[in-house]
Amino acid sequence: MKKVKKAVFPVAGMGTRFLPATKASPKEMMPIVDKPLIQYAVEEAVAAGITDMIFVTGRSKRAIEDHFDKAYELEGELAQRGKIELLEFVRNMIPKNINCIYIRQPEALGLGHAVLCAYPAVGDEPFAVLLADDLLDGERPVMRQMVDVYDYYHSSVIGVQQVAREETTSYGIVDSKPISEHLETIQRIVEKPKPEDAPSTLGVVGRYILTPRIFHHLAKIGKGTGGEIQLTDGIAALLTEEQVLAYRYQGTRYDCGSKLGYLEATVAFGLRHPQVGKEFAAMLKSKS
Repeated sequence: MKKVKKAVFPVAGMGTRFLPATKASPKEMMPIVDKPLIQYAVEEAVAAGITDMIFVTGRSKRAIEDHFDKAYELEGELAQRGKIELLEFVRNMIPKNINCIYIRQPEALGLGHAVLCAYPAVGDEPFAVLLADDLLDGERPVMRQMVDVYDYYHSSVIGVQQVAREETTSYGIVDSKPISEHLETIQRIVEKPKPEDAPSTLGVVGRYILTPRIFHHLAKIGKGTGGEIQLTDGIAALLTEEQVLAYRYQGTRYDCGSKLGYLEATVAFGLRHPQVGKEFAAMLKSKS
């Protein structure tokens, strides 16, 4: 069986919840302390053994390409000023064996459409999907956990967590049967159901490992909730042919697509930052 070596990062969204900060800069480039969200997601994929990073981009997303590109002027300036530690950090943000591929999503037609756009780069291989808005912080990287599940079962794996029933309209919700403590087999999946219609309170978060068969279904389904091509609907169709697993990941999720979640992540990562953590904690204490 083929290993998961490719990851898709859908980064074409507008980031309207963070306007005006995202008017000219991608939401995925918003920093948590001193690293942008997209870098945290890429580092998680690298820790899972993934080597091909496929970014599905849109207009005004050039900053993401520039971030992972070689910066000759910056490196030259750092070298001239003798800032060797920073120079080495910039040069080695990602390992040398990592490939970055950029594909333009011509229209904002939904997450399912963004994933479908990646088909020419993914081909007939299993692949991961990581949404940078969801910053997942695990002692063991969450995508590494999920790749291990895929390697054992050779089935699509969806990251899930319990959500409040009144929040089901913000998630894909799964109906599933337990296999083990952290793993369930999905019977049904519904996109953003009303609380009274939700089959459970087990919500999908922004981590997926999918078999290439998903592309067949994404190409066939029409527009769903919100007038968009929903990845959830593609997974629902995939369920008619293959087993799909729900994995209760071990770690903490910060919903950085919301202002409160973004602030929570900033505080959590700031408190343990090796350079400013102690001073930051003291500052927060002085404000309480």
